[in-house]
Amino acid sequence: MQKLLIAVDRFSTWFGKAGAWSAAVLTLLICWEVFSRYVLNQPHAWMLDVQIMLYGLLFMTAGAYTLAKNGHVRGDVLYGFFRPRTQATIDLVLYIVFFLPGIIALTWAGWSFAQDALAIREQTFSADPLPIYPFKFVVPIAGGVLLLQGLVEIVRCVICIRTGEWPSREEDVEEVDVDKLKEMVHVKDSDIESLDQYVVRQAEHKGGQA
Repeated sequence: MQKLLIAVDRFSTWFGKAGAWSAAVLTLLICWEVFSRYVLNQPHAWMLDVQIMLYGLLFMTAGAYTLAKNGHVRGDVLYGFFRPRTQATIDLVLYIVFFLPGIIALTWAGWSFAQDALAIREQTFSADPLPIYPFKFVVPIAGGVLLLQGLVEIVRCVICIRTGEWPSREEDVEEVDVDKLKEMVHVKDSDIESLDQYVVRQAEHKGGQA
């Protein structure tokens, strides 16, 4: 079971990282448009539509990735003080009552909208129209991946309620871990304290000379 949970985590991570490349593409397009508009005096009417679609792609693909890393913002003033079983029980209730209905509705409605857009070959309303129906399929796809990750989180809640401990997650790039950084450069806390004391003594010595 743990291997299956980690496999879904890895898929959600890959899905989110693939969508994250839209940020790089978006940055390059904006830079080019600024240069083209103000230097070459050749603005493009379709550029704004592309920017909106790329931003939407980035936003939609980040949902499952963030859930896999347990990174969604929540009001956990009291939540952090609860035992793992209590946390898992609260999460399980919230997933069933709020998450599943909302994401299922999002995926279902997104698929309907995408099908309608494909049927009429929907385009953007601009001087240079672009096909918008391929982008609309991102909504049900991203919703489906988010739903899959949500089911994995529900399984994690059940496991935690039974065992009293949260199952492990797929590791990924996180904020700098000071302890790991110390191990990499072979630095101990005592060395840092000695360096701090040396800096303080040097500052006091310079202050006395002044």
